[in-house]
Amino acid sequence: MQRKGGNRRKTRSIMRKNIRERGKISLTKYFQELEEGQQVLLKAEPAIQNGMYFRRFHGNVGKVVGKRGRCYEVAIKDQNKDKTVIVHPVHLRKC
Repeated sequence: MQRKGGNRRKTRSIMRKNIRERGKISLTKYFQELEEGQQVLLKAEPAIQNGMYFRRFHGNVGKVVGKRGRCYEVAIKDQNKDKTVIVHPVHLRKC
């Protein structure tokens, strides 16, 4: 049996923008620089699919562990496990 759907399956309401947030994406958000140890919120930018995390982690708060290319490694806690997610800076908000 094959798996149905991709990474964004069942995300119609989770990864939808508010009507006032629609439009062009600001370049400051796209190219923002973060430091190691900084706390960030995982909030997806639905217009850009590159470097997006899995939907289960939406709304989680984590710490920046390192950088990998243009993306950042973010350590989060998923129930009892510690996980590292690779995320593009457009999908991160400073806390």
